[in-house]
Amino acid sequence: MKYVAFLRGINVGGKNKIKMETLREVCAALGFENVKTYINSGNVIFETVETSGKKLAENIEAAIEKEFDLKIKTIVRTIDEIVKIAENNPFAGEFENDKDVHVFFLDEEMPDEKREMLLSNNTENERYFVKKREIFCHLRVGVLDSLMGKDYIGKKLKISATARNWRTINKILEL
Repeated sequence: MKYVAFLRGINVGGKNKIKMETLREVCAALGFENVKTYINSGNVIFETVETSGKKLAENIEAAIEKEFDLKIKTIVRTIDEIVKIAENNPFAGEFENDKDVHVFFLDEEMPDEKREMLLSNNTENERYFVKKREIFCHLRVGVLDSLMGKDYIGKKLKISATARNWRTINKILEL
């Protein structure tokens, strides 16, 4: 089965530095096959017989902590789940730049009250859509001027998530 692991907050602003070559080696040592990485932000594509995304994430987190002495939140999806995310983008046809749409990956579905809090912040320039364990975000402003850039989801809603732009999602599907 093919999976994608999304690591949160590595190689950002000089913090939590992990070389992709070493990360691939760490994942291969876990028994994963055909391990690939895409860009330095922590996207690992691999194959394994394990069927629990949560268990895979735990194993990757433990291996990273052992190898790099870093606690890095990891969220895993099957490649089939990524295909469905790409096919069901609620903002399809509404954006020209793949960097204007982001997908936040969550461990579990967002509670209704937090979903409503997030959606109450929708504006013409920053729109959110929640679907199961993903949050789609369409920005018409720069990231720094957005709730996304201020980590509203993590700081205000207290939800652990990691985001990737639409270009990254499409590139992962090509690998």
